[in-house]
Amino acid sequence: MKAIDVDAVRAFLLAADLKSFTQAANVLGTTQSAVSLKLRRLEDQLGRRLLERTPRHVRLSAEGLAFQGAARELVSSHDRAAAAFTTEQRRLAIGINQLLVGGELPTLLRQMRDHDPGLLVEMRIAGTKELLQSLEQGHLDAALVLRPEGNEKRGKLAFTETFSWFGAHDWKQPAGQPLLLATQGEACSIRTEAVRALDRAGIEWREVFVGKGAAILGAAAVAGLAVAVLACRAAPSGVVDMTGVLSLPRIRSQEVMLYSNLTDRRTREALRVFSLAFH
Repeated sequence: MKAIDVDAVRAFLLAADLKSFTQAANVLGTTQSAVSLKLRRLEDQLGRRLLERTPRHVRLSAEGLAFQGAARELVSSHDRAAAAFTTEQRRLAIGINQLLVGGELPTLLRQMRDHDPGLLVEMRIAGTKELLQSLEQGHLDAALVLRPEGNEKRGKLAFTETFSWFGAHDWKQPAGQPLLLATQGEACSIRTEAVRALDRAGIEWREVFVGKGAAILGAAAVAGLAVAVLACRAAPSGVVDMTGVLSLPRIRSQEVMLYSNLTDRRTREALRVFSLAFH
């Protein structure tokens, strides 16, 4: 057998993780057709079908799942060898809005590691205002945040995030009682958006839990304490969308902005991989 094309294996891993040839192509800086060609040649070489493709979905086949671990080891070993004589360690400090971080974070971090194993990554999870202040003070290189109101800084639209109402599978709204809410408190723009929507719909509500971050609000929802407004990406297992169940108003989608102070190619490329993989 000819030597396996490491770039094709890297494309396979990205397509499997992101469940999309288009997203994999964006991360690699190439086209969807080029990724498809690489994967087809890899599958022909191995004599195995690694990915199941439908018009809307890409998922691992049983043989792809068996190959995935060895594929990661191959790419990782290749990248370590390529960086063997690189002595300079670069630092990338990223801030992410606390409402955007969900269960996909390990996959995102693994993609950054696979892209540049020698990169020192620092990550801070906080609110938009705090992250933009840290960016301005030079403590962060980049920040991925919900679009701040009245902020004139130049940022790039990264993607649009959807939010909805989530509650436990067995959540029962007490008859005749206000809707019980878990929020981040009055300073949170998503809370403001949510309660305005409730007020416009004439739905009474009562705040019974305040916490910072999607993980904490999600835990409150799973525990059955209240209904929480969460980014759909960050909703934990154990909750369901309550919009239709409780006839709640829809929450407007929110723009997520990427702000960056980076100038060198290496860290800018790592940030591009991260931000593309994030959505």
